Amino acid sequence: MPRESMKAKRERAAEACRRMEQRYPEAQCALTFRDPWSLVVAVLLSAQTTDVAVNKVTPTLFGRWPTPADLAQAPVEEVEEVLHPLGFYRSKARHVIDAAQMVTAEFGGVVPHTMEELTQLPGVGRKTANIVLNDAFGIVEGIAVDTHVFRIMTRLGLTKAATPLEAEQDILKVIPREHWKAANHEFVLFGREVCDARRPACVAGGANGGACPLIDICPSAGKAGNPTAKKATRGKARRA
Repeated sequence: MPRESMKAKRERAAEACRRMEQRYPEAQCALTFRDPWSLVVAVLLSAQTTDVAVNKVTPTLFGRWPTPADLAQAPVEEVEEVLHPLGFYRSKARHVIDAAQMVTAEFGGVVPHTMEELTQLPGVGRKTANIVLNDAFGIVEGIAVDTHVFRIMTRLGLTKAATPLEAEQDILKVIPREHWKAANHEFVLFGREVCDARRPACVAGGANGGACPLIDICPSAGKAGNPTAKKATRGKARRA
């Protein structure tokens, strides 16, 4: 099979984005938040768990400690108790308290709005920063590559990277900038509903009975399994 040119790859990536925008015209963040700070915390808590689970604990968390200054002084044991329904609740409690302390001490209680400053916060990497910049500030600097986006982009042949962080750089080279903002949420929904990790729609018995809108432009169509599983295991990023 001949190697795909960069021009052809970009055209295919743009077509995939157009189809996603048709399928999810109103895609938005599934996490409930009221301001940049509550979004930072919600995204930090969403690692290794569902958005639904996060949305169940954040009302209690922010009801008790509504501001960064409040959470910065919260006893870690009490925060752990609130976050107990989530996976890795102990490390998450430490991260949100540490982040609250840094926002309070170094940024005057105001969440910064640059990639460089956001990624200084404990537990915050490019994925989290991209989501906060995009949804809280309307600033688009990249695409938040979570496990769904990583899996789909690998299946589409738009990246061969070993980690989501590396994959983002490949993806930004082929997806037109005007699609970056929408792609942050559209491909997450697509991964949940159609391009499942183990039984994608394009294989027999997969999600939605095989109804995949990208089947004709995906080189992995019809192949079961999760092509990113081993990559994620080998090169799992420490920060979201």
